[in-house]
Amino acid sequence: MAKIYTCETPEELQPIAAKLIEFHDGKRIFAFHGEMGAGKTTFIKAICTFLDVTDTVSSPTFAIVNEYLTSGAGSVFHFDLYRIKSWTEMLEIGYEEYFYSGNYCLMEWPEKIVNLLPEETVHVKIEVSDDGKTRTITF
Repeated sequence: MAKIYTCETPEELQPIAAKLIEFHDGKRIFAFHGEMGAGKTTFIKAICTFLDVTDTVSSPTFAIVNEYLTSGAGSVFHFDLYRIKSWTEMLEIGYEEYFYSGNYCLMEWPEKIVNLLPEETVHVKIEVSDDGKTRTITF
C-alpha cells in the first residue's frame, strides 16, 4: 500500500524522511523520481540527516556518486544519474559494489538504469503542484 505525504517547506521533509526509512526497514536502495526542480536532492538531504550523515550533502551531478559517512561509521551513497548517457556507464563505475554493499544507495534519475535496479528497490515519486508550492511524496 502506497504512503502519500504532502509538504510545503523543506522543514516538513524531515519527518517524511524518517517515515520512509522506518516504513522500509531493512531496505537500502531508494530510487527518487521527479521532474527537474521537484526537490529530489532536498529530500535526500533530509534522509541523510535522519541517517546521521556527518558529511556535507550535495548533488553529485558531475561526479555521478558521492559517498557520505555516518556517525555510526557506515556509508550512504548518493547517485545523480542525470548526466549518464547509457546504463553501461554504471557498469564501468562498478555499480554492484555500491548496490550490494549493504549501505544506503539514494538515486536521482533512476530511469536511466531501470534494467540494473534490484527488485527490492524502493521507488519514491515527488510531484510538484501546479502553483509550485506543494510537493507530494509517494512511496
